[in-house]
Amino acid sequence: MGPHPAVAAIRLAVRRVLHDLLTEHNRTTAAPPHAPSHEPPPPPLVLVACSGGADSTALASALAFEAPRLGIRAGGVTVDHQLQPGSDVRAAEVVLRLRELGLDPVDSVTVTVGRSGGPEAAARDARYAALDTAAERHGAAAVLLGHTRDDQAETVLLGLARGSGIRSLSGMAAVSGAGGRYRRPFLELDRQTARKACMVQSLPVWDDPHNADPAYTRSRLRHEGLPALEKALGKGVVEALARTARLSRDDADALDSWAGEAEATVRDAAGHLECAKLYALPPAVRRRVLRRAAIAAGAPAGSLFARHIEEVDRLITGWRGQGAINLPGKVVARRQGGRLVIRQG
Repeated sequence: MGPHPAVAAIRLAVRRVLHDLLTEHNRTTAAPPHAPSHEPPPPPLVLVACSGGADSTALASALAFEAPRLGIRAGGVTVDHQLQPGSDVRAAEVVLRLRELGLDPVDSVTVTVGRSGGPEAAARDARYAALDTAAERHGAAAVLLGHTRDDQAETVLLGLARGSGIRSLSGMAAVSGAGGRYRRPFLELDRQTARKACMVQSLPVWDDPHNADPAYTRSRLRHEGLPALEKALGKGVVEALARTARLSRDDADALDSWAGEAEATVRDAAGHLECAKLYALPPAVRRRVLRRAAIAAGAPAGSLFARHIEEVDRLITGWRGQGAINLPGKVVARRQGGRLVIRQG
């Protein structure tokens, strides 16, 4: 008799990601033909980021089961955000559970959450910085994250509310981060599957009270917004939003590629952007070129919003002699003699 369907589903999702990682590892470490033989490289290490919640605990259990069967080392890391009383105790409990699953190494990292961008964004920034540091310290090939299809649906709705364009609607990528460090095996699985997998394996889980706190936007969306949409539109909203994310990501990737190729064609011999050639581009491509140029000049990508790019775009499409546009990172965009100059200062 095989495992429970929920357990089988989470293991299959993780197995697919580990196969991809193993293929990448073997390709990058393969010796060139006719090279002298050396000792084979050590197997890759994959870490799981675990908060103790159902999603990440299910992910940790699947990694602990699948990794040894593929000859992959598996470890874990939990991040203590220090946002709740007893968070250090919770982190210690998560470390113990990960070790009981057979993961090694296992780290607990304490962070200080700032205020930039709001509490949710600040906590996320601190968490990813800690995960980056842990991955680099251990030489990990990847860090697995437990985001589910439900998380993806919420992310799409948040992007829609911000009006940030198709890239925002594409949600979370299955592979992201520097060098493809972050992998999300559960984006095709719902939250209930992960919770069921924990239950049938008798794995204790921790329910973060912040996830039910209406002070947080994502919490309100989860407990009020999505249920209201399902009541009004019927079941299947989460699946439809996740599908929207996949389709939007494909479109956004294609437009980004087009913009990368187009950028070289709209610069003069000195490397300046030519306004007439920019004007001739489709708006979606032109704005991507402008965004790339602003980031290259020093504007932080996370602080560069659609409204900034729209103002710069008006220097091309609605030129009336207006002055310079100030962008984040002390970057300034101005039109000079038929050229668009974007630089710091």
